[in-house]
Amino acid sequence: MSSARPTIRSILAPTAAKAVTVVATGAVAAALSLTATAGAATGGAHARSATASSFSFRLKPSSSAISACLPKAGGHVTITPGKLNDTMTVNLHGMPPNTGFDLFVIQQPTAPFGVSWYQSDIQANDNGFGSATVRGIFDAETFSVSPGGTTTFAPTHQYHLGVWFNDPNVPFNLGCEPGATQAIVTPFNGEQHAGIQVVNTAQFPVDAGPLSHVHR
Repeated sequence: MSSARPTIRSILAPTAAKAVTVVATGAVAAALSLTATAGAATGGAHARSATASSFSFRLKPSSSAISACLPKAGGHVTITPGKLNDTMTVNLHGMPPNTGFDLFVIQQPTAPFGVSWYQSDIQANDNGFGSATVRGIFDAETFSVSPGGTTTFAPTHQYHLGVWFNDPNVPFNLGCEPGATQAIVTPFNGEQHAGIQVVNTAQFPVDAGPLSHVHR
């Protein structure tokens, strides 16, 4: 009977081996996670992480007039795909202090913009920095369609981003609208009474905006 009984060493040895394997696997996973984060953070105009878990790109001034009146204006976006939807974080910098902005997903980066989808407000702080995080479909499958009703259009992809001044008087008073005798009003906020666009993704081709590079 005693010769057939398992020893303490024989019981514990497989368990210890499994524990070592789990620890090693966890270390590899942690390293991959750090690599993915670093890949997204250190890219140039746009960069996919090592594990293709996120895609990052910049927001650029919408015009030479914006670059002149707000020489440090810009932004950075990271989209992280999920199983059911995506998380998009948008950061703005170089903006007028304590100013409101409106974020849209758009068909074309510049006028006339095409089909546009209101995503979020962004509020710049005392230092001109602002941030918003939104969840939705922000990838190669992003589209709108209207089979009928008040308007009709076929499935239309929106692969670009644009950010607008919430108050049309802000860019006018800053001199961002050279030659204008009064503030330019656009429909890009909740009241359809916004200012001009401040940053966008026009560094990407019109038909291949940054969202088209994101895949779930």
